Amino acid sequence: MSIKPLLLKLIAFKTWANQDLFPLVIGLHETSQAQERHNATRVLNHIYVVDKIFHGNLQGLAHGYTGLNTTETPALTDLFEAQQAADQWLETYVRGLGDAELAEEVAFTFVDGKAGRMTRAEMLMHLITHGGYHRGAIGRILFQAGVQPPPETLTTFMHRAL
Repeated sequence: MSIKPLLLKLIAFKTWANQDLFPLVIGLHETSQAQERHNATRVLNHIYVVDKIFHGNLQGLAHGYTGLNTTETPALTDLFEAQQAADQWLETYVRGLGDAELAEEVAFTFVDGKAGRMTRAEMLMHLITHGGYHRGAIGRILFQAGVQPPPETLTTFMHRAL
């Protein structure tokens, strides 16, 4: 059985979850909810940076990052555009892979300089679960700011897609 259809569904779920979450963070008031907005943006930026690091790792290319976040905090709308492009890239990339490529182990270097080795499928699962973990933290930030976080579950995604 091929894992590719499941990975594509989970990547579509990741894309959907990002598209639901970003507008809520963008909607936080720039003054009265400035700290929550900043904190959520930093976490969203971390998700993006890790995505880009692993995009490089998946291709065996240098990613150019030296940490798991950037020193400067990007503008939220710019980050949203960049994340949407990264999510689209990921879907296109996976569509072009065969089962043998998904199972292939790829050597890379973590940003701390330690050696890493994962299959492409494992790297993709990392991106899916990593983003979900941190989007949950952002949901908590939103809740504390008085904003109802989106219902980020696979079943909600699949139900809405019908």
